[in-house]
Amino acid sequence: MSDDLDHLADRLDEIADELADLAMAALRRAIDEGEEGRPTSERRITRARRSVEKAASLLRGAEAGSPDPTD
Repeated sequence: MSDDLDHLADRLDEIADELADLAMAALRRAIDEGEEGRPTSERRITRARRSVEKAASLLRGAEAGSPDPTD
């Protein structure tokens, strides 16, 4: 089971990288278009990336010593 979870965590890392690229592209696009402040799309993508990174970390057991907040 651990190998399956590690594999899923690796896939989530790849997704997080893709999301980071999309967030950067959204920022570049906003700069090119003269927008001020962070675009809504970039903020949404960044939140999703952080969630995916957290999921990968949880699958790896990085927070194994921490209590589960859902308990």
